[in-house]
Amino acid sequence: MRAIAICSLLLAVTCVSAASVEKQPNSTKYEPTWESLDARPLPEWFDDAKIGIFPYWGVSAVPAFGNEWFWQNWLGTKQKATVEFMKKNYPPNFSYQDFASQFKAEFFDPNFWAQLFKASGAKYVIMNTKHHDGYTLWPSNHSWNWNAGDVGPRRDLVGDLGEAVRKQGLRYGLYHSLFEWFHPLYLKDQKNGWHTQDFVDGKMLPEIHDIVNTYQPDVVWSDGDWQAPETYWKSKEFLTWLYNESPIKDKVVVNDRWGIGTSCKHGGFLNCPDRYKPKTVPPRKWENSMTLDRTSWSYVRRNQLSAYYSIHELILETVQTVAYGGNILIAVGPTADGRIIPVFEERLLQLGDWLSFNGEAIYKTKPWKVQKDTVTQDVYFTKAKQGDNVYAIFFNWPADEKLVLGSVKKGTREVTVSFLDKGKAHVLPFSSSPAGELVVDVSGVRSPVQPAWVLRITGLD
Repeated sequence: MRAIAICSLLLAVTCVSAASVEKQPNSTKYEPTWESLDARPLPEWFDDAKIGIFPYWGVSAVPAFGNEWFWQNWLGTKQKATVEFMKKNYPPNFSYQDFASQFKAEFFDPNFWAQLFKASGAKYVIMNTKHHDGYTLWPSNHSWNWNAGDVGPRRDLVGDLGEAVRKQGLRYGLYHSLFEWFHPLYLKDQKNGWHTQDFVDGKMLPEIHDIVNTYQPDVVWSDGDWQAPETYWKSKEFLTWLYNESPIKDKVVVNDRWGIGTSCKHGGFLNCPDRYKPKTVPPRKWENSMTLDRTSWSYVRRNQLSAYYSIHELILETVQTVAYGGNILIAVGPTADGRIIPVFEERLLQLGDWLSFNGEAIYKTKPWKVQKDTVTQDVYFTKAKQGDNVYAIFFNWPADEKLVLGSVKKGTREVTVSFLDKGKAHVLPFSSSPAGELVVDVSGVRSPVQPAWVLRITGLD
């Protein structure tokens, strides 16, 4: 199925309403220069969303050994462990392409995935359309017999998930790798010192235009930028078309991976390196793209429980990211048969449960004047975009049940401190220490055991 997902009749009113309030960046005609493109305002929905899920899927989920760089590890860098794995388990003439017929996705249920992602508290989903091995998860006309329509699932995985995700009211974005490890046209251009652009003109640009026009994503998440300059990729020309003429020009968000020298500098929001976590608030919107599996973006069969983030670690990562003004994009690796394994499912549901108590401290917030408390360890602050609510998120219940907030000073206004508890807010007593620190008495409340708790503070100067 190649058709763009269409809102169902039951969701038509919601979809029309959402479209009517979509904030337009502006009416500027963008030029193919970084000065012009970087000046485009970021659509507000992205900053408000805070949390995204990244199902990182593809042919590498069949061997499910090491990580998603399996083909490169095997035949490119000839990593010893991967080479030995293939020698022990597959015949000498077996190729990476032979894995594709085993990538069947027979248990892939896009509605279940979408419901799970919504239950996690995520507001957007980024689907992997093509990794560096070149296999496309949609029936690309530019990837003959190396796509999900021709070999393997024999269905449009990108389109099917997009339809299900949008029915849940979530934003839908698409990941796309610029380069492909072993594509002959790419290797030819590389050999020519990037002075030819046969791969760009014959493969990369037609495919990225295809996914934009066909699926109309809310995010175009580019990757594979580190080998060739942005002039080779014609990145500025593509983004100019995307912002001026494409069917998603008013809503689309892009990242910063568009060629050598662009990461952490140009584009829309900043990804910088994977798992990016700045120590101060950056001047531009950023995203922490990270993995629940500590070592791999894709599914790995032999992992033990210690390979995965605990729920405490995941929520700490989320809170730290949001406190410094970022979004968090959480990658999970589905299996070759299309399942989200139980440990990923559990973590996402646990995250959603925590957000059901404390989401107002995360969504539609911005960094406060202080991100981390100066006295008590692992206390982080956010501030509501509207109103004067400041949120103190703490990860350790004080032994004496007195939470000391060194960064919060009582000023001239009347201050109220409340404890969030799933739709309720319990007002708490507090005092000031001789140094002026806010000392909150939390002895009167104790929610069910959580990785972290939230205080809402109003009336700060």
